[in-house]
Amino acid sequence: MVAGPGRPRRFCRDSCRQREYEQRRRAGELGLNEDELIITREELELIKDRLFVLQCALEDVDAAEPEDRERVVGELISAARQATGA
Repeated sequence: MVAGPGRPRRFCRDSCRQREYEQRRRAGELGLNEDELIITREELELIKDRLFVLQCALEDVDAAEPEDRERVVGELISAARQATGA
């Protein structure tokens, strides 16, 4: 993107700007403030499950014997990738 006169762009595309406007408008209708977010119960449960798996993997790393450390760190990395979708 080439810098030009005027203020810098806040959104990469007009569609992104439109989504932001729609979200702000809907939040106003629902009486939500900047720090509040609505997600489905299913999404919340999925996040909780993924965090639990990460917590267990971290505990396994902490409790691992030196000869098992490489394997459990690999499991931790796998759990982190699954949790983040990476």
